[in-house]
Amino acid sequence: MQYMLLIYNCDRPEPGNPRFPDALARVNAFADECRRRGAFVAAHPLQGEHTATTVTVREGRTLITDGPFLETHEHLGGAYVLDCRDLDEALELAALCPMAAAGSIEVRPLATVPGHRTATGA
Repeated sequence: MQYMLLIYNCDRPEPGNPRFPDALARVNAFADECRRRGAFVAAHPLQGEHTATTVTVREGRTLITDGPFLETHEHLGGAYVLDCRDLDEALELAALCPMAAAGSIEVRPLATVPGHRTATGA
C-alpha cells in the first residue's frame, strides 16, 4: 500500500548555511534506506509557505490569494510517497525520517478511487 509522509514544521537549512551539508546527508541517507527497502516512490521538498498561491472557486468566481489559504502555525514543507507492506512499516520509516526530530510527519494511506485516472494513467 502507498503512504504519503507529509512533513510539517521542519527546520530545513538552505544551501550555503553551514548546517546544510549535514542535513542533506541525513535526508539522502533516509531516501537511500527507503530505496533499499523497495519502498521509495517519490519525494518533493516544497519552497516556503511565502511562495504559495491559493486558488478557490465559489459560485463560479475564481479567487487567487497570495500565501497559504489559512493562517496556521503548521506549514507543509514537503512529502514522500512510499510503497510499504503495511502501516507499521510506514510508521517505522516516518520515525527514521530526519525531519521528524524537528517537526512532525503525518502518515496517510493514499486512497484508491475506482475510475480515477492517476498520474501513471492507471
